[in-house]
Amino acid sequence: MLDNANYTPRLKAQYRETIKAALMEEFGYKNVMQLPKLDKIVLNIGAGAESVRDSKKAKSAQEDLSKIAGQQAVITKAKKSIAGFRVREGMPLGTKVTLRGDRMYEFLDRLITIAMPRIRDFRGVKPSFDGRGNFAMGLKEHIVFPEIDFDKVDEVWGMDIIICTTAKTDGEAKALLKHFNVPFNA
Repeated sequence: MLDNANYTPRLKAQYRETIKAALMEEFGYKNVMQLPKLDKIVLNIGAGAESVRDSKKAKSAQEDLSKIAGQQAVITKAKKSIAGFRVREGMPLGTKVTLRGDRMYEFLDRLITIAMPRIRDFRGVKPSFDGRGNFAMGLKEHIVFPEIDFDKVDEVWGMDIIICTTAKTDGEAKALLKHFNVPFNA
C-alpha cells in the first residue's frame, strides 16, 4: 500500500484539501506556514513486570507493535537497576516506535476508523494535552487493531499513543485533531 509512488494516504489528502482551509479561517492565519500539522506519532508498549520474569515477553510486544505500526519497533531497556522491582540495568522493559510521514497518516486513519470503534464501551477519548499541542492517550488492549490475530496473542498489552503536532497551543492541536475526526468526549 505505501510502496506505490502515486499513493497518498487519505488523511494526508484530506489535510491538504479541506483541513488547511478550515484552520486558516478558524484561527485567522495570514500564512499557511503558521498552520498546525501532525509532526509524529509515538507508540509505546510497556511490558514491565511481565518482561522482568520472562525476557521473551518484550520480544512478543515488539513483534505485535511492529505489526500495528507497519515498521520495526525497538526494545526499550532499563537505564538503572532498581532492586525493589527486580530490574537490572539493560533489562528489556518494553518497546516503542516513532511514525512519521505517510505511515503516520495511515496509522491515525486506522486508529480512528477501525481500532477506536472496536473498543468496548467506547464513548470517546478524554482530551489530554500537555500544554504544547501534543496529545496523549492510552489503550487497555492492543488487540483492537486488525493486524493482530486474536487467536495467536499470548498476552494482551496496554499501549500509549502520543500524537505530536506543530501547534503552539492545546486549542489549536484540539481543533486540528477534531478536523481529523478524533472522537473527543468533551
